[in-house]
Amino acid sequence: MATAVILKKVGSPAGRRTLAYGALLLFSFIYYARPEDFIPGLDIIPLGKISGGIALLALIFGVMGKRTGGKIPTEVKVLLLLLGQMILSIPFSVWRGGAFNTVFQKFSKGVIVALLIGMIVGALWELRRLLWIQAAAVALVTVISALIHRSVAGRLSGVQNGILENPNDLAINIAINFPLCLAFMLGARGRVKKAVWGLGLVFMIYAVVITYSRSGLLALIMSGLMCVWEFGVKGRRLHLLIMAGTVFIVSAGVAFSTPHERGKPDFTKRMQSLLHGNIEGSGDRGSLEARRELLKESITIALQHPLFGVGPGMFPIITNEWLVAHNTYTELAAEAGFPALALFLLALGGAFRNLRRVRKSPSYDRDKELQLWTGALWASLAGYLVGAMFASTEYNLFPYFMIAYTCSLYRIAYTPGTSINQPENGENFQNDGADRKELACAR
Repeated sequence: MATAVILKKVGSPAGRRTLAYGALLLFSFIYYARPEDFIPGLDIIPLGKISGGIALLALIFGVMGKRTGGKIPTEVKVLLLLLGQMILSIPFSVWRGGAFNTVFQKFSKGVIVALLIGMIVGALWELRRLLWIQAAAVALVTVISALIHRSVAGRLSGVQNGILENPNDLAINIAINFPLCLAFMLGARGRVKKAVWGLGLVFMIYAVVITYSRSGLLALIMSGLMCVWEFGVKGRRLHLLIMAGTVFIVSAGVAFSTPHERGKPDFTKRMQSLLHGNIEGSGDRGSLEARRELLKESITIALQHPLFGVGPGMFPIITNEWLVAHNTYTELAAEAGFPALALFLLALGGAFRNLRRVRKSPSYDRDKELQLWTGALWASLAGYLVGAMFASTEYNLFPYFMIAYTCSLYRIAYTPGTSINQPENGENFQNDGADRKELACAR
Protein backbone atom coordinates (compact mmCIF):
# COMPACT_ATOMS: atom_id res chain seq x y z
CA MET A 1 0.00 0.00 0.00
CA ALA A 2 2.76 2.41 1.00
CA THR A 3 4.68 1.51 -2.17
CA ALA A 4 1.65 2.26 -4.29
CA VAL A 5 1.26 5.68 -2.63
CA ILE A 6 4.94 6.49 -3.24
CA LEU A 7 4.71 5.43 -6.89
CA LYS A 8 1.57 7.50 -7.30
CA LYS A 9 3.36 10.56 -5.89
CA VAL A 10 6.37 9.99 -8.11
CA GLY A 11 4.12 9.59 -11.13
CA SER A 12 2.26 12.82 -10.44
CA PRO A 13 3.36 16.08 -12.13
CA ALA A 14 4.65 17.42 -8.79
CA GLY A 15 6.58 14.20 -8.19
CA ARG A 16 8.12 14.24 -11.65
CA ARG A 17 9.08 17.86 -11.17
CA THR A 18 10.71 17.02 -7.83
CA LEU A 19 12.71 14.23 -9.48
CA ALA A 20 13.74 16.58 -12.28
CA TYR A 21 14.87 19.25 -9.83
CA GLY A 22 16.79 16.70 -7.77
CA ALA A 23 18.53 15.45 -10.91
CA LEU A 24 19.39 19.03 -11.83
CA LEU A 25 20.95 19.59 -8.40
CA LEU A 26 22.97 16.40 -8.75
CA PHE A 27 24.17 17.34 -12.21
CA SER A 28 25.26 20.78 -10.99
CA PHE A 29 27.16 19.25 -8.10
CA ILE A 30 28.99 16.76 -10.32
CA TYR A 31 29.86 19.43 -12.87
CA TYR A 32 31.17 22.08 -10.49
CA ALA A 33 32.46 20.07 -7.52
CA ARG A 34 33.93 17.16 -9.56
CA PRO A 35 34.09 14.71 -6.60
CA GLU A 36 36.13 12.25 -8.70
CA ASP A 37 39.10 14.64 -8.38
CA PHE A 38 39.07 14.40 -4.58
CA ILE A 39 37.76 10.94 -3.71
CA PRO A 40 40.29 8.15 -4.47
CA GLY A 41 39.00 5.50 -6.85
CA LEU A 42 36.04 7.54 -8.02
CA ASP A 43 37.88 8.58 -11.17
CA ILE A 44 37.31 5.14 -12.71
CA ILE A 45 33.60 5.96 -12.89
CA PRO A 46 32.64 8.00 -16.00
CA LEU A 47 30.87 10.71 -14.04
CA GLY A 48 30.91 13.04 -17.05
CA LYS A 49 28.76 10.66 -19.09
CA ILE A 50 26.64 9.85 -16.05
CA SER A 51 26.01 13.55 -15.42
CA GLY A 52 24.94 13.93 -19.06
CA GLY A 53 22.51 11.05 -18.62
CA ILE A 54 21.21 12.63 -15.43
CA ALA A 55 20.61 15.91 -17.26
CA LEU A 56 18.75 14.08 -20.04
CA LEU A 57 16.57 12.19 -17.55
CA ALA A 58 15.89 15.41 -15.69
CA LEU A 59 14.79 16.98 -18.96
CA ILE A 60 12.41 14.10 -19.63
CA PHE A 61 10.94 14.35 -16.12
CA GLY A 62 10.72 18.13 -16.45
CA VAL A 63 8.81 17.96 -19.74
CA MET A 64 6.48 15.34 -18.29
CA GLY A 65 5.95 17.50 -15.21
CA LYS A 66 4.88 20.47 -17.39
CA ARG A 67 6.02 22.95 -14.76
CA THR A 68 5.72 25.94 -17.07
CA GLY A 69 2.88 24.69 -19.23
CA GLY A 70 5.30 23.81 -22.00
CA LYS A 71 6.42 27.43 -22.43
CA ILE A 72 10.15 27.70 -23.05
CA PRO A 73 11.90 31.01 -22.27
CA THR A 74 12.90 33.04 -25.33
CA GLU A 75 16.60 32.93 -24.46
CA VAL A 76 16.50 29.14 -24.21
CA LYS A 77 14.80 29.00 -27.62
CA VAL A 78 17.72 31.04 -28.96
CA LEU A 79 20.13 28.51 -27.45
CA LEU A 80 18.18 25.70 -29.12
CA LEU A 81 18.60 27.54 -32.43
CA LEU A 82 22.30 27.82 -31.64
CA LEU A 83 22.43 24.06 -31.08
CA GLY A 84 20.72 23.62 -34.44
CA GLN A 85 23.32 25.87 -36.10
CA MET A 86 26.06 23.79 -34.49
CA ILE A 87 24.52 20.60 -35.85
CA LEU A 88 24.22 22.13 -39.32
CA SER A 89 27.89 23.04 -39.23
CA ILE A 90 29.03 19.43 -38.63
CA PRO A 91 28.85 18.32 -42.32
CA PHE A 92 31.02 21.30 -43.27
CA SER A 93 33.62 20.53 -40.63
CA VAL A 94 37.23 19.67 -41.45
CA TRP A 95 36.76 16.67 -39.12
CA ARG A 96 33.14 15.60 -38.83
CA GLY A 97 33.73 13.09 -36.04
CA GLY A 98 35.46 15.63 -33.82
CA ALA A 99 32.81 18.26 -34.50
CA PHE A 100 30.06 15.74 -33.71
CA ASN A 101 31.65 14.93 -30.34
CA THR A 102 32.09 18.61 -29.51
CA VAL A 103 28.45 19.38 -30.24
CA PHE A 104 26.82 16.38 -28.56
CA GLN A 105 29.23 15.66 -25.72
CA LYS A 106 30.01 19.24 -24.72
CA PHE A 107 27.78 21.97 -26.10
CA SER A 108 24.48 20.07 -25.96
CA LYS A 109 24.81 19.70 -22.18
CA GLY A 110 24.75 23.46 -21.80
CA VAL A 111 21.53 23.74 -23.81
CA ILE A 112 19.91 20.86 -21.89
CA VAL A 113 20.82 22.46 -18.56
CA ALA A 114 19.49 25.84 -19.70
CA LEU A 115 16.26 24.21 -20.84
CA LEU A 116 15.99 22.38 -17.51
CA ILE A 117 16.52 25.46 -15.38
CA GLY A 118 14.17 27.50 -17.54
CA MET A 119 11.36 24.93 -17.22
CA ILE A 120 11.83 23.58 -13.69
CA VAL A 121 13.11 26.30 -11.37
CA GLY A 122 10.03 28.25 -10.32
CA ALA A 123 10.83 29.52 -6.83
CA LEU A 124 13.56 31.71 -5.46
CA TRP A 125 14.69 29.14 -2.92
CA GLU A 126 15.16 26.62 -5.74
CA LEU A 127 17.29 29.06 -7.68
CA ARG A 128 19.23 29.89 -4.53
CA ARG A 129 20.20 26.24 -4.02
CA LEU A 130 21.59 25.98 -7.53
CA LEU A 131 23.52 29.20 -7.08
CA TRP A 132 24.85 27.93 -3.75
CA ILE A 133 26.21 24.74 -5.32
CA GLN A 134 28.00 26.72 -8.00
CA ALA A 135 29.35 29.48 -5.76
CA ALA A 136 30.37 27.17 -2.91
CA ALA A 137 32.14 24.74 -5.25
CA VAL A 138 34.19 27.48 -6.93
CA ALA A 139 35.02 29.11 -3.59
CA LEU A 140 36.06 25.80 -2.01
CA VAL A 141 38.24 24.79 -4.96
CA THR A 142 39.83 28.24 -4.86
CA VAL A 143 40.64 28.02 -1.16
CA ILE A 144 42.08 24.49 -1.44
CA SER A 145 44.09 25.39 -4.54
CA ALA A 146 45.58 28.45 -2.86
CA LEU A 147 46.46 26.56 0.32
CA ILE A 148 48.29 23.72 -1.43
CA HIS A 149 49.82 25.86 -4.18
CA ARG A 150 53.27 24.49 -5.02
CA SER A 151 53.46 25.14 -8.76
CA VAL A 152 56.97 25.16 -10.22
CA ALA A 153 55.98 27.74 -12.82
CA GLY A 154 54.62 29.98 -10.08
CA ARG A 155 51.08 30.33 -11.46
CA LEU A 156 48.21 29.00 -9.39
CA SER A 157 46.34 26.09 -10.98
CA GLY A 158 43.11 24.57 -9.72
CA VAL A 159 43.14 21.23 -7.93
CA GLN A 160 40.45 19.98 -10.30
CA ASN A 161 41.03 18.38 -13.67
CA GLY A 162 38.12 20.14 -15.32
CA ILE A 163 37.00 23.73 -15.87
CA LEU A 164 38.94 25.10 -12.88
CA GLU A 165 42.31 23.52 -13.64
CA ASN A 166 43.89 26.03 -16.02
CA PRO A 167 45.04 29.27 -14.30
CA ASN A 168 43.18 31.50 -16.78
CA ASP A 169 39.97 29.44 -16.57
CA LEU A 170 40.20 29.40 -12.77
CA ALA A 171 40.63 33.17 -12.64
CA ILE A 172 37.69 33.85 -14.96
CA ASN A 173 35.43 31.48 -13.02
CA ILE A 174 36.42 33.23 -9.81
CA ALA A 175 35.50 36.57 -11.36
CA ILE A 176 32.12 35.23 -12.49
CA ASN A 177 31.26 33.67 -9.13
CA PHE A 178 32.64 36.46 -6.96
CA PRO A 179 29.31 38.41 -7.04
CA LEU A 180 27.38 35.26 -6.10
CA CYS A 181 29.62 34.61 -3.10
CA LEU A 182 29.28 38.26 -2.07
CA ALA A 183 25.50 37.99 -2.31
CA PHE A 184 25.53 34.92 -0.07
CA MET A 185 27.68 36.79 2.44
CA LEU A 186 25.33 39.78 2.47
CA GLY A 187 22.28 37.55 2.81
CA ALA A 188 23.69 35.11 5.37
CA ARG A 189 22.35 34.99 8.90
CA GLY A 190 24.87 35.00 11.69
CA ARG A 191 28.43 36.18 11.94
CA VAL A 192 29.92 32.74 11.40
CA LYS A 193 28.31 32.25 8.00
CA LYS A 194 29.19 35.78 6.97
CA ALA A 195 32.78 35.21 8.08
CA VAL A 196 33.04 31.97 6.09
CA TRP A 197 31.83 33.61 2.89
CA GLY A 198 34.00 36.66 3.60
CA LEU A 199 37.07 34.46 3.99
CA GLY A 200 36.23 32.78 0.71
CA LEU A 201 36.04 36.17 -1.01
CA VAL A 202 39.48 37.12 0.32
CA PHE A 203 40.94 33.86 -1.01
CA MET A 204 39.27 34.45 -4.37
CA ILE A 205 40.89 37.86 -4.77
CA TYR A 206 44.26 36.46 -3.67
CA ALA A 207 43.90 33.51 -6.05
CA VAL A 208 43.30 35.72 -9.07
CA VAL A 209 46.50 37.61 -8.23
CA ILE A 210 48.65 34.47 -7.99
CA THR A 211 47.20 33.01 -11.19
CA TYR A 212 48.87 35.98 -12.91
CA SER A 213 45.92 35.90 -15.30
CA ARG A 214 45.41 39.26 -16.96
CA SER A 215 42.07 38.21 -18.44
CA GLY A 216 40.89 36.97 -15.05
CA LEU A 217 42.01 40.17 -13.38
CA LEU A 218 40.13 42.32 -15.90
CA ALA A 219 37.01 40.18 -15.45
CA LEU A 220 37.30 40.42 -11.65
CA ILE A 221 37.72 44.19 -11.82
CA MET A 222 34.57 44.44 -13.94
CA SER A 223 32.47 42.17 -11.70
CA GLY A 224 33.89 43.88 -8.61
CA LEU A 225 32.99 47.35 -9.88
CA MET A 226 29.49 46.15 -10.71
CA CYS A 227 29.20 44.69 -7.17
CA VAL A 228 30.20 48.04 -5.67
CA TRP A 229 27.56 49.76 -7.80
CA GLU A 230 24.80 47.19 -7.28
CA PHE A 231 25.30 46.38 -3.59
CA GLY A 232 27.15 49.43 -2.30
CA VAL A 233 25.77 52.45 -4.17
CA LYS A 234 22.30 51.30 -5.24
CA GLY A 235 21.91 49.07 -2.18
CA ARG A 236 23.06 51.91 0.10
CA ARG A 237 25.55 49.78 1.99
CA LEU A 238 28.15 52.29 3.13
CA HIS A 239 30.10 49.61 4.99
CA LEU A 240 30.47 47.65 1.74
CA LEU A 241 31.91 50.68 -0.05
CA ILE A 242 34.41 51.21 2.75
CA MET A 243 35.31 47.52 2.76
CA ALA A 244 35.67 47.46 -1.04
CA GLY A 245 38.00 50.45 -0.98
CA THR A 246 40.09 48.91 1.79
CA VAL A 247 40.32 45.53 0.07
CA PHE A 248 41.29 47.16 -3.21
CA ILE A 249 44.06 49.23 -1.64
CA VAL A 250 45.43 46.30 0.38
CA SER A 251 45.23 43.89 -2.58
CA ALA A 252 46.93 46.33 -4.93
CA GLY A 253 49.62 47.02 -2.37
CA VAL A 254 50.31 43.33 -1.79
CA ALA A 255 50.24 42.46 -5.50
CA PHE A 256 52.54 45.23 -6.67
CA SER A 257 54.91 45.15 -3.71
CA THR A 258 55.49 41.39 -3.69
CA PRO A 259 59.17 40.78 -4.51
CA HIS A 260 59.84 38.95 -7.75
CA GLU A 261 60.82 35.32 -7.19
CA ARG A 262 62.75 33.12 -9.54
CA GLY A 263 60.48 30.94 -11.65
CA LYS A 264 57.53 33.28 -11.22
CA PRO A 265 56.33 36.11 -13.47
CA ASP A 266 56.73 39.64 -12.17
CA PHE A 267 53.17 40.76 -11.41
CA THR A 268 53.84 44.44 -12.10
CA LYS A 269 55.49 43.79 -15.45
CA ARG A 270 52.85 41.23 -16.36
CA MET A 271 50.12 43.82 -15.88
CA GLN A 272 52.16 46.42 -17.76
CA SER A 273 52.38 44.02 -20.69
CA LEU A 274 48.65 44.57 -21.25
CA LEU A 275 49.59 47.93 -22.76
CA HIS A 276 53.20 47.46 -23.80
CA GLY A 277 53.22 43.87 -25.10
CA ASN A 278 55.85 41.35 -24.11
CA ILE A 279 58.38 42.86 -21.74
CA GLU A 280 61.14 41.18 -19.80
CA GLY A 281 59.93 39.63 -16.57
CA SER A 282 56.27 39.30 -17.62
CA GLY A 283 56.62 35.55 -18.17
CA ASP A 284 54.95 35.66 -21.57
CA ARG A 285 57.58 34.01 -23.74
CA GLY A 286 55.96 35.48 -26.81
CA SER A 287 52.41 34.51 -25.86
CA LEU A 288 50.93 37.96 -26.43
CA GLU A 289 52.15 38.10 -30.01
CA ALA A 290 51.00 34.52 -30.50
CA ARG A 291 47.54 35.30 -29.13
CA ARG A 292 47.30 38.37 -31.30
CA GLU A 293 48.05 36.23 -34.34
CA LEU A 294 45.51 33.62 -33.22
CA LEU A 295 42.89 36.34 -32.85
CA LYS A 296 43.59 37.62 -36.35
CA GLU A 297 43.50 34.09 -37.72
CA SER A 298 40.15 33.35 -36.08
CA ILE A 299 38.68 36.48 -37.67
CA THR A 300 40.14 35.55 -41.05
CA ILE A 301 38.73 32.01 -40.85
CA ALA A 302 35.33 33.39 -39.86
CA LEU A 303 35.32 35.68 -42.89
CA GLN A 304 36.35 32.80 -45.15
CA HIS A 305 33.64 30.47 -43.77
CA PRO A 306 30.87 32.90 -42.73
CA LEU A 307 27.86 30.53 -42.72
CA PHE A 308 29.00 27.31 -41.03
CA GLY A 309 32.63 27.85 -40.04
CA VAL A 310 35.20 25.07 -40.01
CA GLY A 311 33.33 22.95 -37.47
CA PRO A 312 32.77 23.13 -33.68
CA GLY A 313 36.03 22.56 -31.82
CA MET A 314 38.07 22.54 -35.04
CA PHE A 315 39.90 25.88 -34.75
CA PRO A 316 42.95 24.35 -33.00
CA ILE A 317 43.18 21.72 -35.72
CA ILE A 318 42.95 24.01 -38.71
CA THR A 319 45.67 26.30 -37.34
CA ASN A 320 48.04 23.32 -36.97
CA GLU A 321 49.09 24.71 -33.58
CA TRP A 322 46.48 23.05 -31.34
CA LEU A 323 45.81 26.37 -29.65
CA VAL A 324 42.45 28.00 -29.03
CA ALA A 325 41.77 31.58 -30.14
CA HIS A 326 41.51 32.86 -26.55
CA ASN A 327 38.41 34.77 -27.58
CA THR A 328 34.98 33.20 -27.27
CA TYR A 329 33.32 35.47 -29.82
CA THR A 330 35.77 35.16 -32.71
CA GLU A 331 36.37 31.45 -32.14
CA LEU A 332 32.64 30.73 -32.17
CA ALA A 333 32.29 32.62 -35.46
CA ALA A 334 35.27 30.75 -36.93
CA GLU A 335 33.97 27.33 -35.89
CA ALA A 336 30.21 27.65 -36.46
CA GLY A 337 29.76 30.74 -38.57
CA PHE A 338 28.46 34.24 -37.93
CA PRO A 339 24.90 32.97 -37.35
CA ALA A 340 26.21 31.11 -34.28
CA LEU A 341 27.91 34.23 -32.98
CA ALA A 342 24.75 36.28 -33.54
CA LEU A 343 22.62 33.74 -31.64
CA PHE A 344 25.15 33.57 -28.78
CA LEU A 345 25.16 37.36 -28.40
CA LEU A 346 21.37 37.42 -28.68
CA ALA A 347 21.08 34.96 -25.78
CA LEU A 348 23.47 37.03 -23.65
CA GLY A 349 21.59 40.19 -24.51
CA GLY A 350 18.35 38.46 -23.54
CA ALA A 351 19.85 37.60 -20.15
CA PHE A 352 20.55 41.27 -19.43
CA ARG A 353 17.07 42.15 -20.69
CA ASN A 354 15.57 39.65 -18.23
CA LEU A 355 17.36 41.33 -15.35
CA ARG A 356 16.20 44.79 -16.48
CA ARG A 357 12.63 43.50 -16.57
CA VAL A 358 12.99 41.97 -13.11
CA ARG A 359 13.90 45.42 -11.76
CA LYS A 360 10.59 46.73 -13.16
CA SER A 361 8.48 43.94 -11.63
CA PRO A 362 6.07 44.58 -8.72
CA SER A 363 7.95 42.03 -6.61
CA TYR A 364 11.34 43.71 -6.97
CA ASP A 365 10.80 46.70 -4.70
CA ARG A 366 9.41 44.66 -1.82
CA ASP A 367 11.66 41.60 -2.00
CA LYS A 368 15.23 42.16 -0.80
CA GLU A 369 16.43 38.76 -1.90
CA LEU A 370 15.14 39.29 -5.41
CA GLN A 371 17.12 42.53 -5.49
CA LEU A 372 20.21 40.75 -4.22
CA TRP A 373 20.24 38.02 -6.89
CA THR A 374 19.36 40.43 -9.66
CA GLY A 375 22.40 42.53 -8.81
CA ALA A 376 24.63 39.47 -8.40
CA LEU A 377 23.68 37.95 -11.75
CA TRP A 378 24.10 41.32 -13.47
CA ALA A 379 27.63 41.65 -12.07
CA SER A 380 28.47 38.03 -12.96
CA LEU A 381 27.32 38.46 -16.55
CA ALA A 382 29.27 41.70 -16.89
CA GLY A 383 32.40 39.93 -15.66
CA TYR A 384 31.79 37.10 -18.11
CA LEU A 385 31.46 39.46 -21.09
CA VAL A 386 34.93 40.81 -20.33
CA GLY A 387 36.48 37.43 -19.54
CA ALA A 388 35.09 35.85 -22.71
CA MET A 389 37.09 38.34 -24.77
CA PHE A 390 40.29 36.69 -23.56
CA ALA A 391 39.29 33.02 -23.20
CA SER A 392 37.50 30.31 -25.19
CA THR A 393 34.43 29.44 -23.12
CA GLU A 394 31.79 28.62 -25.73
CA TYR A 395 31.73 24.91 -24.84
CA ASN A 396 31.77 25.37 -21.07
CA LEU A 397 28.47 25.21 -19.26
CA PHE A 398 28.69 28.18 -16.92
CA PRO A 399 27.55 30.89 -19.42
CA TYR A 400 24.46 28.83 -20.20
CA PHE A 401 23.78 28.30 -16.50
CA MET A 402 23.91 32.09 -16.06
CA ILE A 403 21.55 32.77 -18.98
CA ALA A 404 19.06 30.24 -17.64
CA TYR A 405 19.25 31.67 -14.12
CA THR A 406 18.02 35.02 -15.45
CA CYS A 407 15.12 33.28 -17.20
CA SER A 408 14.03 31.68 -13.93
CA LEU A 409 14.45 34.92 -12.00
CA TYR A 410 12.31 36.75 -14.55
CA ARG A 411 9.55 34.15 -14.34
CA ILE A 412 9.68 34.12 -10.53
CA ALA A 413 9.32 37.90 -10.41
CA TYR A 414 6.26 37.97 -12.68
CA THR A 415 4.40 34.74 -11.86
CA PRO A 416 1.44 35.39 -9.52
CA GLY A 417 1.42 33.12 -6.50
CA THR A 418 5.03 31.98 -6.99
CA SER A 419 6.81 30.97 -3.81
CA ILE A 420 9.57 33.56 -3.68
CA ASN A 421 10.83 32.83 -0.20
CA GLN A 422 11.72 29.41 1.11
CA PRO A 423 10.82 25.73 1.12
CA GLU A 424 8.98 23.88 3.79
CA ASN A 425 12.17 22.65 5.46
CA GLY A 426 12.88 26.10 6.92
CA GLU A 427 16.04 26.98 4.98
CA ASN A 428 17.16 30.41 6.22
CA PHE A 429 18.09 33.53 4.33
CA GLN A 430 18.30 37.06 5.65
CA ASN A 431 15.16 39.20 5.21
CA ASP A 432 12.99 36.17 4.32
CA GLY A 433 10.68 36.69 7.29
CA ALA A 434 10.11 40.36 6.54
CA ASP A 435 9.61 39.68 2.86
CA ARG A 436 7.01 37.01 3.61
CA LYS A 437 4.99 39.50 5.66
CA GLU A 438 5.26 42.13 2.93
CA LEU A 439 4.15 39.61 0.31
CA ALA A 440 1.19 38.54 2.43
CA CYS A 441 0.09 42.16 2.87
CA ALA A 442 0.45 42.78 -0.85
CA ARG A 443 -1.79 39.82 -1.60
